Amino acid sequence: MTATDDARPGAPAGRTSELFIGGRWSAAEKGRTVLTRSELTGKPIAEVAAASAGDVRRAVEAAEDGFATWAGWPPARRREVLERAAALFAERADALASLMCLEMGAARPWCEFNVSVARGMLAEAAAQAYSAIGEVIPSDVPGLTALGVRQPAGVVAGIAPWNAPLILGVRALAMPLAYGNTVVLKSSEQVPCTQAAIVEVLHDAGAPPGAVNLVSNAPEDAPEIVEALVAHPAVTRVNFTGSTRVGRIIAEIAGRHLTRTVLELGGKAPMLVLADADVPAAVDAAVFGAFLNQGQVCMSTERLIVDRAVAGDVAARLAVRAAALVVGPPDDPSTQLGPMVNRAARDRLLELVDDAREKGAEVLAGGDAEGLYMRPTVLRGVTPAMRVYSEESFGPLLSIIEVDGTDRAVEVANDTEYGLSAAVFGRDAATALDLARRVRSGICHVNGPTVHDEPGMPFGGVGASGWGRFGSRAALEEFTELRWITVQSGPRHYPF
Repeated sequence: MTATDDARPGAPAGRTSELFIGGRWSAAEKGRTVLTRSELTGKPIAEVAAASAGDVRRAVEAAEDGFATWAGWPPARRREVLERAAALFAERADALASLMCLEMGAARPWCEFNVSVARGMLAEAAAQAYSAIGEVIPSDVPGLTALGVRQPAGVVAGIAPWNAPLILGVRALAMPLAYGNTVVLKSSEQVPCTQAAIVEVLHDAGAPPGAVNLVSNAPEDAPEIVEALVAHPAVTRVNFTGSTRVGRIIAEIAGRHLTRTVLELGGKAPMLVLADADVPAAVDAAVFGAFLNQGQVCMSTERLIVDRAVAGDVAARLAVRAAALVVGPPDDPSTQLGPMVNRAARDRLLELVDDAREKGAEVLAGGDAEGLYMRPTVLRGVTPAMRVYSEESFGPLLSIIEVDGTDRAVEVANDTEYGLSAAVFGRDAATALDLARRVRSGICHVNGPTVHDEPGMPFGGVGASGWGRFGSRAALEEFTELRWITVQSGPRHYPF
């Protein structure tokens, strides 16, 4: 069985999660399991199958075997499965949100948002089932019809993170499936049951054996499992969302095997607040962008680059807003910020705050924690000498950096190895748009928050934030092969 309640005696909290290979739930090799626990309470959550490299090979082989069937289905039939999966997400919304809340410890609104966006991604994937089209290319050879034909690439490996487990778990497989590929999903060690539930939805929606496969693993086995998955010769594409450190490892493994990758990695998103900005609107966007899901979002606003002319007003408003946010238990309806994912993440944030404070930054709000609960923190006077200036915090920590003029604002925004999301606030739309073009990032929003995603948009970064693009038609380039096929009609002249 998967991430639903299991009547098996002795199962922790009555819950187990198995591997899903070739259309069937099964135990890992030698029956190996790992016990997951709540980081918040320490209580057991589930007994989860701990895959071996052999299990990974079985999963990839099942995907390879299932490829002819799934890719051979007409687009209407694949669309039907994806539409049904989207409908099942809606039907199971409460259970999916509750499971994510249990495993991740996230506030309920973030879990419900994950369900909604993931459902939308499945619906968008269904709409794209007919989009793998090619083109007729003019040829200089008389009587030759030249075609650029899009075909599914084959087996796609998806490696999904914990911080938005439904959104990013679905993103790892929805568009590849829409184009006729089969998928092996490696779940996050933090949220294996939540991501197993995604696979269960697709199975229940009618995906044939081998179209979708799932492997879960013990945390200590992650390097072996990832390498076995990425290095398998049948895997034609790898998509990974997670840290830049791990992304580099995956890229190196894939490079040795000449396997294409799509990598969505870390971020250090800047928001530029110009002298003519609508300050209340900018502060609204900054609070949302910095503190949603405790700042544990790749697009989180980490650097507020503010023109000195409005810095005092922005700082004062932010201090009030941050202090008023409700930090509390994930299951409390009034909670706006829940706990950090684990103690290591909390401790690292406190180290960043202490380092900044020691080097002259002013703590306008927060700066402390109680257990896993970190108060939303605003720092003013952040400089390049401080770790928080360049290191991704991945927590509820917002740095204010004051600048003089637009050129300096762009210079500071680009003073990072990352380049995922960015934002520019200013009333002069032409100036703001010009600055948006100059910021090195895969995404930039004018007068909107850095945290913004829609299923139909091209999503991805540059630099240490990765390469490739997820999202609707942009994914066509990533998960299909463009082939040149010709048909000669009539005689053809050859020089000898």
